[in-house]
Amino acid sequence: MIRIVVYFVVVTLIAAATVWLVQEPGSIRMEWLGYEITTSAAFLIASILVFAIVVAGLYRGWGYLRNAPHRIGEAWKQRRRNQGYQALTRGMVAVAAGDADEAKKQSRRADSLLQDPPITMLLSAQAAQLAGDESAARRFFDAMTDNPETAFLGLRGLLTQAMKAGDTDKALELAKRAYRLKPQSAWVVDALFDLQTHKGLWLEAQVTAEQAGRSRLLGTTASRSRRAKLAVETALAAKAKGHDMAWRKDAQTAMDLDPDLIPAALELARATLKAGKPRKAATIIERAWTRQPHPDFVPHYIDARGAKDALSAVKATEKLATFNRTHPESYLMVAEAAITAELWGEARTQLTKLTADYSPSARACRLMATLEEKDGGSPEAMRDWLVQASLADPEPSWVCDSCGNAVTEWSAVCGNCGTFGTFDWKSPPHVLGLPGAPEPVTNALPAPVATTNSTTPALPPARQS
Repeated sequence: MIRIVVYFVVVTLIAAATVWLVQEPGSIRMEWLGYEITTSAAFLIASILVFAIVVAGLYRGWGYLRNAPHRIGEAWKQRRRNQGYQALTRGMVAVAAGDADEAKKQSRRADSLLQDPPITMLLSAQAAQLAGDESAARRFFDAMTDNPETAFLGLRGLLTQAMKAGDTDKALELAKRAYRLKPQSAWVVDALFDLQTHKGLWLEAQVTAEQAGRSRLLGTTASRSRRAKLAVETALAAKAKGHDMAWRKDAQTAMDLDPDLIPAALELARATLKAGKPRKAATIIERAWTRQPHPDFVPHYIDARGAKDALSAVKATEKLATFNRTHPESYLMVAEAAITAELWGEARTQLTKLTADYSPSARACRLMATLEEKDGGSPEAMRDWLVQASLADPEPSWVCDSCGNAVTEWSAVCGNCGTFGTFDWKSPPHVLGLPGAPEPVTNALPAPVATTNSTTPALPPARQS
């Protein structure tokens, strides 16, 4: 709107000036080189304007002709650049489609047209990988690391190759380099953390987890849970080396981070008991039993309560059961202690309550069979309970949520699939062969430890951000 107003104002002024000159033509007399020129002022002004326009047009034409070679060269370069980016796009599409020949063809074409190695090197590396030429891909990735703009992509390619080849030492070195370049990248943080935990570098993994929490790459709950499990591993490592104070300190750290983590409470209770503080150890177990009962707490609680015989052990278990009275583990704990003390009535009472409130587990059925055998029951009843035991749900164990691997001893890293923090205390699946039913792995490998000569399981792929 403003431009239209300005246009009309200018046109109006020109028209007004033209009318004024016509009405006031005036005259101009000029003598030069013996010539006398007489004309009107309007004609002289019009002549000067025409002359200026002609000179300006000639100057523009000369500039156009003078710059023509440069413009032609730039147009040619732009055309090649457009063709190069088109080839680059087609090459990326060919890589995504798995067409190795087309990817290599477009890679060569893009490289010749663009003549910019940092741009085309990634396509060349991916085309080489697609064709199965890992050595050529490695050369391209190595070259990419020399350019600051493509260094991160080059390191990622080399890291992926190292992990695929199972070279965890090289992969860890590359992950550290990539982390220094982009510490805020979730992919880099996950890859570095996976490699550190895979190799049992618990302290380094703790630093990575803390920085991920501060960078908001992990939620607060997930960060605390991850650090708690790492603290349990450092506690176990200190325990293995005989460093009792570090064992107890790390276990306490794990408990502070995640009070519901059973292994943290177990290790803290064990370390406290060994430090000669049975009352404190008993309190730790009682609080843990309130949250999540676990059978491994029972012998330590009996020791903490100073039970020297079977009858005092029954009393200790009955006291512990009061902290989570209706949990199945409380019934089973007291029943087992009662059977050991030959208190058949008490054992039968606990098991009867259990089977009345819950579907009997294999362990409960076996205890009932033992009770029928020792308390003068019929052989038929004992056999019936044993049959039920074979059909009942398997006993709870540490089950990996990622692969279904079931083990008796907890570890932060699954020895079968290598994932971190996936063990939960629950009944493993026991119905095999049905669609969708995961098959538990019984021959689980031990979790990795921080030693240089230990055998470690295969490293899983790094998690995506």
